[in-house]
Amino acid sequence: MSKRNYVIFTLLVNGILPWILYVWLSEHMNSLAALTIATLVPLLDNLVHLMKHRKLDAFGALMLFTFLLTIVLVLLGGSEKILLVRESLITASVGLIFLGSLFFRRPIMYYLALRFISTPHFAENWNYAYFRFVMKLMTFVWGVMLTMEAAVRVVMVYRLPTASYLAISNLVLYGFIGAAVLWTVIYRRHSAAKLHQLKQS
Repeated sequence: MSKRNYVIFTLLVNGILPWILYVWLSEHMNSLAALTIATLVPLLDNLVHLMKHRKLDAFGALMLFTFLLTIVLVLLGGSEKILLVRESLITASVGLIFLGSLFFRRPIMYYLALRFISTPHFAENWNYAYFRFVMKLMTFVWGVMLTMEAAVRVVMVYRLPTASYLAISNLVLYGFIGAAVLWTVIYRRHSAAKLHQLKQS
C-alpha cells in the first residue's frame, strides 16, 4: 500500500467510518450504544497495528481516546450546560495531551508527522536540533490552540443563551482549527526549506 493510500485508509478507519457508523446507528438505537459500537472500529485498528508493529499508532490512539472520553462524558450526563461543554472538554483533553507530550523524549506531533508525511527517511531528521525544535513548536502551538478553543467555548456556554451558542460555536471551533492548520502549512514550508539548507551545509 502506497503512503498516500495508507493515509487515506487511516483517516477513513479512525475518523470518517466511526462517525458514519455512529450517525447511522443513532437512528436505530440510543446514542450511547451507537457510540460504543462506533468506537470498536478505531479500537480494532489499534489492536491490529499493535500486533503487527508491536507499538501503538499515535493517530489511532488519539482518535480512540476521544471516542472513549466521549462515552464517559455521555455516561456522566448532566444539565444542558454540561452537555454543551462536553465537546469542549474533549478538545481540551486532546490539547493537554499535545502539551503534555512536550515533557517526553519526542512530542506527539513527531509521531503524527511520521504517520502521514511520505518523505523518505523522515525519522532521520530527528538527528537535527532544528527539526526537533520544529516538532516541539508545532506540538506547542496545536496544544495551545486546542485548549484556547475549548476555554473560549466553555465561557460562551455560560455567557450566551443556548440558541446563540449553537449558532456560533462551530464558527469558533473551525476558526481556531483553521488558523492552526494555516499556520502549520506556512510554517512547515518555511521550516522544510531551512532544514534542507542545513542538510546541504
